[in-house]
Amino acid sequence: MDTQHDNALPPALAGIPAPVPPSGVVHLVIPHTSRFTVVGNHLAQHAELSLVAIGVGVHIQSLPAGTEVGIKALAARFPEGEVKIARALRELEAHGYLSRTRVRLTKGRVATRTVFCNQPGAVLRGGVVPVVGPAVRSTAPAPTLVREHVHVPVAVPEPVAKAVPVPEPTAVPEEPRPVPEPVPVQEAPHAPVRLPSRTAPTPPRRPLPHPQALTPELRQAASALLADLRRHAEELVLSEEAVEELVPGVAAWLERDATTDAIRRALTADLPKPLKHPARFLRHRLTALLPPPLPGVHDLAQPRRAPVTPFQTCDGCERAFRSHDPGHCRDCRAQYWEAA
Repeated sequence: MDTQHDNALPPALAGIPAPVPPSGVVHLVIPHTSRFTVVGNHLAQHAELSLVAIGVGVHIQSLPAGTEVGIKALAARFPEGEVKIARALRELEAHGYLSRTRVRLTKGRVATRTVFCNQPGAVLRGGVVPVVGPAVRSTAPAPTLVREHVHVPVAVPEPVAKAVPVPEPTAVPEEPRPVPEPVPVQEAPHAPVRLPSRTAPTPPRRPLPHPQALTPELRQAASALLADLRRHAEELVLSEEAVEELVPGVAAWLERDATTDAIRRALTADLPKPLKHPARFLRHRLTALLPPPLPGVHDLAQPRRAPVTPFQTCDGCERAFRSHDPGHCRDCRAQYWEAA
């Protein structure tokens, strides 16, 4: 008797007449009677605006005309910093919801005039006259949501005058005309939602390294090393076809002066458990771990330093100057030349 049933609705959802969805959000709609603002889905569900920009746009639309909506005023009202609010205002300005212009006032003062448009798409299409003023607020009680049925009156024929003794025609009632369906109001167009791909594109597989010249000696040493791997790791059992395919990769390592012990350690260390495809695994290691060629003797020599001009002491003013030969500095030589 004390077992809790999970299918029982909470008290907040018990009064919803519509069927409750099994997952996702459930809307508990209570009609507003005062202090509400009409916000379009083109702003509340915009595909390119950030969540901060949507929140700032809804907040600005709910404010009366004349309210300060600058960066510092919004930063003092909300916990977000000035950087986030400035970025959100630039997003709204880029999508046509916000317009900020510099106007010159009397006595040489300059102020910023901010204009917020609740439907930028309708203004771009034309045919809509914007009304400058605060957001629409309703103080009257909200009407009850009742589905209305449109009734088309049936035309009744007028009676014919009986001045002339003519038989009255039989009145045929007109058929009711079909009720036209209401045309949905199109919202402002916005960019379609682009969902990110679930998997990243697979990069192309790097080719197996090949030596400059595959000599018979290199081929023999490479095939023997690959066939001997199963003695050191029982998981690396290769077929003859796999050995022939991997021989150029091992030969490229041997050509770069890599020892057989070094190649064996690189191919058999830290093997995954279980190893399903030994040939693919060895191909990957031979390609990804390929060492560079050994540098030559001249490559390891230290670079020569540029010759440095030594310091000399001037015989006239005893100042130091750079020169290969002792004598006078530039200023003293100029004085001697003028005297001569």
